[in-house]
Amino acid sequence: MRTTAKISSVFNTTLERAFKSPMLCDITEVHSGHWVTPKVTHCTEDATWGRAGGSRKVHMARTPMFKGGEASLDTVLERRENQYWKIEVSDFKTWSMGFEKFQGEWFTEQIEEGRVLVRYRYTLFSNSVVFYPLHWLFTKLIWKSYMRQVLENIRKLAMRKAPYLHD
Repeated sequence: MRTTAKISSVFNTTLERAFKSPMLCDITEVHSGHWVTPKVTHCTEDATWGRAGGSRKVHMARTPMFKGGEASLDTVLERRENQYWKIEVSDFKTWSMGFEKFQGEWFTEQIEEGRVLVRYRYTLFSNSVVFYPLHWLFTKLIWKSYMRQVLENIRKLAMRKAPYLHD
């Protein structure tokens, strides 16, 4: 079973910045924590990150629901330069409410010079029929709200031309 949340926005920046900032900039500035989602503190084993098939282990801060430390594995499933990213978050080391994996997609399309349409979509996967109503609510209310925060963090990184940490 799956549930999906989608948002979109226009970024006043270059196509390259809108495309690369979410995946190649400092993840701690992208995933700054939100309600039940802990802040990302750092990544390890990320030498291949940013390329199709590349991965990284994500570490998160301590919260009442998580002891802190390694939390999941991020994998780049697809990268189409200046158009599309697809990543998967899996191998959860923290309580995941019964979700088995998340897949995030980031689409960029230049509208005109200096203006880029960004479409951001996350699909959350579960094998639990019993928890599906809770998963649907979590995706539509909490996760979508978190996505808005992440999108704004990425907008700020793109606008200030934050350095890329990966290729």
